[in-house]
Amino acid sequence: MDQSFPSFEHEALERDIKALSQEISKNRERPESKELGGEALLREAIRAFPATNSDPAAKAPVASASSPLPAYAQAASAGVKLEIEYLLDVALHQGISKAMSEAQKSPYFVQDAFHDALAGKLYPELQKRGIVK
Repeated sequence: MDQSFPSFEHEALERDIKALSQEISKNRERPESKELGGEALLREAIRAFPATNSDPAAKAPVASASSPLPAYAQAASAGVKLEIEYLLDVALHQGISKAMSEAQKSPYFVQDAFHDALAGKLYPELQKRGIVK
């Protein structure tokens, strides 16, 4: 039996990582960014990342063994935490552009926490790939 697997959304994430890599490289060249560390450069690149105009997906709770949320978001309401985790799930499975588009509909606190959580999730992978130090 031929088990053909569909092309999953991770291609979108790989494409987005390449785009983030280019944005990080551009940011490194700016004089005001010379003293920024790798994770700060990544946060700036995520904030500059273009959002797509795709249709929003239905929100679903995301199961999480340990919280990927930044410390300042730990005391947020359960709904806010779920929204941030949902955006992370979208970014990791459907691409950062889609998640950024979804995040634009959220309050600024959710957007900031999402950006910080995404940077925290992506930073080790980008380090491993030699994109940030």
